[in-house]
Parts: sequence; structure tokens; C-alpha cells
Amino acid sequence: MRIGLIGTGRIGTFHAETLIGLPAVTRLVLHDALERQAHELAVKLGAEHAHDLDGLLASGMDAVVIAAPTTTHADLVRAVAGAGVPVFCEKPIAGTLAETRALLAELDGSGVPLQVGFQRRFDPGYIALRDAVAAGELGRLHTVRACTADPAPPPAGYLPTSGGIFRDCAVHDFDIVRWVTGREVVEVSATGANRGEPYFAAAGDVDTAVTVLTLDDSTLVTCTATRYNGAGYDVRMEVAGSRSTLATGLDSRSPLRFTAGGPQPGAAPYDGFLSRFRDAYAAELMAFTEVAAGTRPSPCTGDDALAALLVAEAADRSCRTGRPVRVEGAGR
Repeated sequence: MRIGLIGTGRIGTFHAETLIGLPAVTRLVLHDALERQAHELAVKLGAEHAHDLDGLLASGMDAVVIAAPTTTHADLVRAVAGAGVPVFCEKPIAGTLAETRALLAELDGSGVPLQVGFQRRFDPGYIALRDAVAAGELGRLHTVRACTADPAPPPAGYLPTSGGIFRDCAVHDFDIVRWVTGREVVEVSATGANRGEPYFAAAGDVDTAVTVLTLDDSTLVTCTATRYNGAGYDVRMEVAGSRSTLATGLDSRSPLRFTAGGPQPGAAPYDGFLSRFRDAYAAELMAFTEVAAGTRPSPCTGDDALAALLVAEAADRSCRTGRPVRVEGAGR
């Protein structure tokens, strides 16, 4: 399979290193607006590089992975899908809710598969949670607790294009809550605070947030997010039901210390999302090769991305107004 990769920054380089090792991939062609960067990575990996997007699409790609800057996603998805090529795109697929809906409307009826990069769906722990819920092992769900904590904040220059903590960070929790529980979010209450660098407030953002979700079966969900977790990268989820409670994200590298008598971490804590979800990212791209080959449907569709974005938009509005916000569903 011939795969093109657009974007050779941190996540793009990681994806390139993964793709070059997949059995299904026979040819990898890299493209980046910073051509020298793409060329150097291609030489390092034994891949090829294309000078521009037209050259990439003209070189007979069976699929394309988009890992370029967020502001370019919508135009790149449109161009790749317009060429009839299956496309994987890191979230978000567009900068705003209106742009997301417009893009998905354009893709309707095209027959071109789109997979969106929500890698937690491929993590074994989250898969086990979903399977347990679906099998009824936990009984009637009543509470879900999700946590995303970055070890250090992003640079100030990142914030204006990030979309804010709810769209950039907590959106992963919003997506995985829907996926694990199989339910939709109907109401959101959110609040936030700035306890660190002043550039978050200057950008109209917060560095720490708590969101309470009400699902369509009245299950209650808390999602916490922060940019300041100096102990390490911490992503966890607990699902509690009338029969049992199951958790994922607790292992020897979880950045937690316990009081006297409790177990202590036995290895260096995760330093970021690439180390925490390394295997999930590989599984995600393996799945995409199957989507591109036509042997499975997209495991994370554009409508899934829209549904998570709707929750993030509601959380942002709730945080700004101090009031609960209803989520009207993923309809376009």
C-alpha cells in the first residue's frame, strides 16, 4: 500500500516512523511545507518526499495521513478526499463547528473514507472498559470519572490556534466517554481557573478545567483537565456501575504517589502522550490501512469528531457563562 504523510513535525515524525514499519505499507511519501524537514526525515527512514501537495497526490497514493498544523486540516482533507483518496486526519478536522459541518457535508456521498485521530479508542485499557460496559459486567452505570493532565503547559504561541483547553485537550475525554459508554452527552456544566502562566488568561483560555457531563441515560461524568501536572502525563478513566467499578490508566508509570501503605510507582512516569499511547497510535494507523483497503469501516468517523466537538463547544460556553448548556446532538 502506498501512503502519503502530510506534516513532519512531532506527531508527523512519530506517524512516519510507525507507518514505515507496518507490513501493509510498501511505499511512504512525505510532504511538509518545510521541505527540508520532510526531505531529511525521508532520508532517515528510507522513504520518499514530495515537493508539494499536487506532487504527492499525483504519485499514486492509496491513502494519506494528515498530521500538519491544525489550521490546514480542513483544506487538506478537502484536497485529499477530492482526489478520491482515503484520508486519516488528526483532530480537529476543521477549526470551527461551522467549518466542520460544512466539510462533512462536502464529503457526504463521496464514498471516500475518513478516519479521525482519537487514539484512545485503540488503547487496550479503554477497549476493556468499553467491552465490560457493553457486556453489562458493571451493571447499571451511574458515574464516570475521566482525567487528562499534561506535565507542562504548551508555549504561549500555541494557544491562539489551539481552540482552548476544552477543544484541544478535554475533547479526547469527551470522545472516549461517548465511545466507552455508548451514550450521548445531553448537558454540560464546566468551570475553569488560571493558576499558572498569565498567557492563558491573555488568550481567553484557562489552564485547569472541570466539566460535568450528563449522559442521555442520566449517568454523570466528571472530566478534569490541567496543563500543570508536574508529576508527569496522567490520563485515566473510571467507570462505576451498580455491580462493579473498572479503571484504566493506573500502572507502574502512572504519575501518582500514595500515602503510607499504598503501592508506589515502579518506573519513570509518562512524559507525554506519545509515550503513554505509543501502542494505541500504532494500532490506530494499522486500522487505517484496513480502512483504506476497504476491509473495515472507519473506527472514528467525521460524525464522531463532530459529536465530541459539540460537547467541547458546550463546555467552553458553559465555562464562559457559568450556566449549564444543552447539547443538541451531532446532527448537522
